[in-house]
Amino acid sequence: MDLVDLISEKRFLGQDFLTWLWYKSDERGGTVFLPGTGDIQLVFEKHMLLEYGEGDSFEKIVCQGLQAELREARTGLRMGKKLEQTRIHLVLGEYQWFLTLKGSMLQFRNVKLPKTMTGTEESDDPHAVEGRLLDRIGLLETATRTVDELFRLFLEIRVSSDWQDELAKVSAWVQKSK
Repeated sequence: MDLVDLISEKRFLGQDFLTWLWYKSDERGGTVFLPGTGDIQLVFEKHMLLEYGEGDSFEKIVCQGLQAELREARTGLRMGKKLEQTRIHLVLGEYQWFLTLKGSMLQFRNVKLPKTMTGTEESDDPHAVEGRLLDRIGLLETATRTVDELFRLFLEIRVSSDWQDELAKVSAWVQKSK
């Protein structure tokens, strides 16, 4: 099996992760508990892309809404479509990120970093430029590490004996109409 086949075969894991993460966020009003970190705010907003089928019968559905409940996306999940991409507002401590996360590859897109280092933004001083660059790298690493930890938590549940109970909760949440 080559790499492309392996990625294609396992893409459901990232899609299931996004669905589970949406459920976890919705379960506590936009807050997810991350062991070792505590509560983080994780709100699914504005944009979701769902996929269904293979080959010639492949469909993509885009659902949009500003802080809406995204009823169309929930309806798509009920119809067997998979959540492939979503826009997320992540708040960790005093910092806020806006990012699009693609499920099949856990790929970050359109990342908007928190504003930092006010007052030195326009300086051409090499130390200020280096500081801003290092600050941005650190903020990207924090967002990546947070999503990695959420994925690790999902995988721990996914491979445990608790998965069937968790899957039943997610299925009930998907079936519930808002």
